[in-house]
Amino acid sequence: MNQLKRRRAAMRIAATAGMDALLVTHPPDVRYLTGFTGSNGALALSGGRACLFTDGRYKTQAKAEVTGLRVVVEQKPATTLAAEWLAASGAKRCGFDATQTTVAGLERLRKALPAKLHRAFFAPVEGLVARLREVKDADELVLVRRAADLGCSLFEGVLEHVVAGATEAEVAAALEFKARMGGAEAMSFETIIASGERSALPHGRATTAKLPRRGFCTMDFGVLLDGYCSDMTRTVHLGKASQREWDVYHSVLEAQQAAVAAVVPGISCGEVDEAARSVLRRAKLDKFFSHSTGHGVGLEIHEGPRLAAKQEQVLETGMVVTIEPGVYLPGEFGIRIEDMVLVTQTGGEVLTAASPKAWIEL
Repeated sequence: MNQLKRRRAAMRIAATAGMDALLVTHPPDVRYLTGFTGSNGALALSGGRACLFTDGRYKTQAKAEVTGLRVVVEQKPATTLAAEWLAASGAKRCGFDATQTTVAGLERLRKALPAKLHRAFFAPVEGLVARLREVKDADELVLVRRAADLGCSLFEGVLEHVVAGATEAEVAAALEFKARMGGAEAMSFETIIASGERSALPHGRATTAKLPRRGFCTMDFGVLLDGYCSDMTRTVHLGKASQREWDVYHSVLEAQQAAVAAVVPGISCGEVDEAARSVLRRAKLDKFFSHSTGHGVGLEIHEGPRLAAKQEQVLETGMVVTIEPGVYLPGEFGIRIEDMVLVTQTGGEVLTAASPKAWIEL
């Protein structure tokens, strides 16, 4: 991957914000700009120079993963070393991500500087690298597709475990075992298996609750593969469904398909959200849709952009977002259907299309 090109892009954006240097400490951002996957790294950028600081645990790893910039391995805190290097580089004003830096962390950074730089050297540039990461390049899209494909392959295989009397935790364990055997580094988030009345919990983590003889089972899961996340949700029904259950499911499916169809470059995130919400409004179910329609996916499971009401950010070619409307009826049942969608020049390409989302009754 072309990390040099990404670092240059980051510095161009920093310069427009009045910065001549940049400190990057959030691990996904560090990975994006250097290829380094360790948990402790601080990347310092000043002018045309770059230096990555880490500790002795990652000496061999950093050497293998990082090319094209200097790597310093010492026991001294990486952020302290980075701050000292930046001060010595001659930079006048250095941006840092305020969303990833605590007040205490900022104070430690300032203490590493000469006294004359304490007050004005570090300045917040919120989410600068995170915004770059929203648009995936060709190399990233290869990895995102692989993660999505692996996630899709798990769904049909796990359906044999979705039987009355099995616990939600057992279904989650079967799914996660298949993911690991398929090559996943980990799950991209804690697997959600919520059945019966618990399916009305949007984030119903798998428990020892038993799947009912008749009712919905919502499965929301994703894998981490080569550093990139997948995310999808499917809801199936055990036993014979009522007409109302069937109707609500198909309202959610229609809402999900409407939002997917709305995905084109230049549309606002709020408009995509409204495409889903308007379908549920017509079905008088919108008050039971309690979260946003979707979010970006990449090195992190939740990235920008956010597809929610009144969000004015527009979609761009290369973004990967989820489309996941849901309806949650407390004490009864809940339904969510979710796909990963790539924004292309002509519309939205569903990356999780291999897993069926049409009505499934087990």
